[in-house]
Amino acid sequence: MCAKDLADVIGLPEDLIEPEALTRELVRIKIRRERRKWGKIMTIIEGFDDTVDVKALAKKMKRALGCGGTYDASSRSIELQGDHARKAKEFLIKEGFPEENIDVF
Repeated sequence: MCAKDLADVIGLPEDLIEPEALTRELVRIKIRRERRKWGKIMTIIEGFDDTVDVKALAKKMKRALGCGGTYDASSRSIELQGDHARKAKEFLIKEGFPEENIDVF
């Protein structure tokens, strides 16, 4: 969604709108744990929209949490090795995503 479209919906002038900050408020992120082959646990983070650079976020998150993982381009999700649901939520909050929009399953 561009600034002009948001300006029409919100009613603010275009120059006051930061599309990336506003879309972070609207994004609903889901964090879940999944048991994979040989009983290994993966933390899956999904629900990002097109304005978020998920690949860069995944790289930053892996470095901050000290774990391996990958970015899945087909589903625009982040897969982390291990059970990092709580730490991932804290990281996303520090990155500017609102706490009430992050669900941990």
